[in-house]
Amino acid sequence: MKKVFLNGLLKENPTFVLFLGMCPTLAVTTSAFNAVGMGLSTMMVLIFSNIFISLLRKFIPDKVRIAAYVVVIAAFVTIVEMLLKAYAQSISESLGIYIPLIVVNCIILGRAEAFASKNGPLASAVDGLGMGLGFTCALTIIGSIREILGAGTFFGFSIFGEAFNPITIMILPPGAFITLGLIVMTINIISARKKKKEESKIA
Repeated sequence: MKKVFLNGLLKENPTFVLFLGMCPTLAVTTSAFNAVGMGLSTMMVLIFSNIFISLLRKFIPDKVRIAAYVVVIAAFVTIVEMLLKAYAQSISESLGIYIPLIVVNCIILGRAEAFASKNGPLASAVDGLGMGLGFTCALTIIGSIREILGAGTFFGFSIFGEAFNPITIMILPPGAFITLGLIVMTINIISARKKKKEESKIA
């Protein structure tokens, strides 16, 4: 279970390693607040859709499995959307159309096909939690960097004062690509150095 959980956080992080769910990753990470809201919403859908699909995996005909997965995912997305509108209106308004679009998020459909349809409910729930947290952490990192540099704030609170001159491009679409690219580059450099060090120890 530990390996399944850590897989989504590190080895197969949906954003930084698998590059899944790029639409919300690039679109809603203009602030850390939006990033956390989208990440947690996606995580809840991931966990419950994984559990439900795992429970029904022996009853869903192979020919219609993708359509069945989409129906299950859409049901939980609708529930999450309604809960946000009822109890977290500010997040619902900030994320807008991107909440309903969770239905077609590659991460959720991918985990349903690759994991939930082949494993039990508990393992599927842990997989959904790991992948969801990995996605949430990735979005929060990107959103925090963009908000700090592009607006001089962190979760809406000013951290540099009025003297700070924000880098406006960071909260625009190009800023999302720049931030993601720099983070992935850093991860790849660290991974390459770690691998080289391990190979030198073996030699």
